[in-house]
Amino acid sequence: MMQIPLQITFRNMDPSPAVEARIRTLAERLEHFHEGVVSCRVIVELQHRHHHRGNLYHVSITLRVPGAEFATSHGPGAQPAHEDVHVAARDAFDSMRRQLEDHARVQRGDVKTHHPDHAEGRICELKPDYGHIESAGRRVYFHRNSVVGADFDRLAIGDAVRFVDAPGASGPQATTVHPIGKHHLTG
Repeated sequence: MMQIPLQITFRNMDPSPAVEARIRTLAERLEHFHEGVVSCRVIVELQHRHHHRGNLYHVSITLRVPGAEFATSHGPGAQPAHEDVHVAARDAFDSMRRQLEDHARVQRGDVKTHHPDHAEGRICELKPDYGHIESAGRRVYFHRNSVVGADFDRLAIGDAVRFVDAPGASGPQATTVHPIGKHHLTG
């Protein structure tokens, strides 16, 4: 059971008892993937209305466990499915579940960690919320929230990065990505 009660905030929209109930159910399920969830904050936001599309929803989650904090954000981007607030919430909680599973595996020692050296590679693909790194003949997925010491939106294909990876559901996934080069430092 969470130490701090679940916080749900609705922005640019009226609170919805149905959405709130669904979020509470999804948040309770997260506790099955990691013991000791300290807090969970969820923001459900209705994006600006578009003339050619319906409502677009953005759901972000910040979750704390002892010694770590995780964040995920799922918005419309190129996802027409996020015209449905329930789908946006499901996708955000699925992403958070994967992060918790990865963290729990690392804590149990089920994941090989690279001590202390990071792998190096170059960004070979960028999408609005994620990208891929080419390193030693393999492609490694990374999410925008994995980027440390730089702004994801300032990354470019071909940029050199140092990263730590772990097995993910669909292949290797970078848990942290550090751009190499002073032009990526944030000030």
